[in-house]
Amino acid sequence: MLDLTYEAPKPKVIAGAKHDWELVIGMEVHAQVSSKAKLFSGASTQFGAEPNSNVAFVDAGMPGMLPVINEGCVALAVKTGLGLKAQINLNSAFDRKNYFYPDLPQGYQISQLYHPIVGEGEVLVEMGEGVARLVRIERIHLEQDAGKSIHDMDPAMSFVDLNRTGVALMEIVSRPDIRGPEEAAAYVTKLRQILRYLGTCDGNMQNGNLRADVNVSVCRPGQYEKYLETQDFSHLGTRCEIKNMNSMRFIQAAIDYEARRQIAIVEAGGEVVQETRLYDADKNETRSMRSKEEAHDYRYFPDPDLLPLEIEQGWVDDIAATLPELPDDKKSRFINDMGLSDYDASVLTAEVENADFFEEVVATGGDGKMAANWVINELFGRLKKDDTAIGDGPISPARLGQIVALIKKGDISGKIAKDVFEIAYTQDRDPEEIVETEGMKQVTDTGAIEAAVDEVIAANPAQVAKAKENPKLAGWFVGQVMKATGGKANPKAVNDLVAQKLAES
Repeated sequence: MLDLTYEAPKPKVIAGAKHDWELVIGMEVHAQVSSKAKLFSGASTQFGAEPNSNVAFVDAGMPGMLPVINEGCVALAVKTGLGLKAQINLNSAFDRKNYFYPDLPQGYQISQLYHPIVGEGEVLVEMGEGVARLVRIERIHLEQDAGKSIHDMDPAMSFVDLNRTGVALMEIVSRPDIRGPEEAAAYVTKLRQILRYLGTCDGNMQNGNLRADVNVSVCRPGQYEKYLETQDFSHLGTRCEIKNMNSMRFIQAAIDYEARRQIAIVEAGGEVVQETRLYDADKNETRSMRSKEEAHDYRYFPDPDLLPLEIEQGWVDDIAATLPELPDDKKSRFINDMGLSDYDASVLTAEVENADFFEEVVATGGDGKMAANWVINELFGRLKKDDTAIGDGPISPARLGQIVALIKKGDISGKIAKDVFEIAYTQDRDPEEIVETEGMKQVTDTGAIEAAVDEVIAANPAQVAKAKENPKLAGWFVGQVMKATGGKANPKAVNDLVAQKLAES
């Protein structure tokens, strides 16, 4: 396991406020289940399809159409719960949440209020090297998504696309344990990372496959501790919800603005109104969307078309047996088994594709630390310059591993390796073939290197005299020998022979 120190969050200081205030943040993250079919129908979940083309009769709310639960979506929700170390409820049930929107043709959403499929869990959020906070998960429930209203295609009309209607969502509800904008973004980042490792959600925030509702309130110092003691939410102040956030940067900016807005209201003698708000990125402000409903306003009741969901512990155990190595465990292994730094391990495990690529490089190259250096510094740098994803890059992990292996065997130096990498990257060639055909193999013959050292020393007696007075000047001779051998001489052998020959001169 990672060697982490659990650090209590520090109160957030709001510049310009009359008093000290603390932020309290809870999050409801909606993660689209990675399923090809919807939660209660066989309609496709393909993104970008022709509007209203992925709609079954039940999605459109046609009379007499009955929902049928998608077992695969249930399995992925259970897998998510297991990945978050959460309680899996063997008995759960679906409810109807009643409200009207044009893009919700049934007039209700099928969700889980009273008996969610997943109970309490946790997310470990790293806030710097060796420092972590624990965010408690209250519940995860399955529900169907609504459609999409489109208002910018015609000045006089709005359009409705029902392709998203009925798509399976996991709503991951946290406790109000998050205490600042940076921590909120770090929490969503970590949650997204875990979901992508599990393969239960692709985490694509641009497509709306992962989005967050952020609940923000402010309280005076000491009130949060009273909430922890009593579980009385009144100590935390009136919360406002910022709806549908799909950017880490915007999450931080929206929280900062909303906290300042609430503090200004309270310090002016007013009262914060509980409501749902939207964030305007262009103006960097939140604005009122609607009053915040309570659960009873939705008139929840058990869905009469769906039986309670009962699952067996053996089925849950089978899913648990398929869990992949999760990011914290992988990072710990990279540090402990391969000797990587905390920073390098964090970079390599940030995205599951990066971690998988790196491990394939190590499998071929055989040196974790050297492989990390090449993946992070050479490959990532080049991919960023070319604006290319790691899976679309022109060099495979096996070929990059070959370069690492060639360095490790002493066939090429680190300097020559960069030339080999450039050719392999731009010309789609095998590194071993490049070294052979381009004559790039490192000179390891001690006799040949010694002859080159003797020649350079004999030709530069004045430099030899200076080097005897100042040993640091030996590096000049090393450079001359490397130049004379076209950079192919083994650098260690050159350094050793230069030191030896200068001592004997």
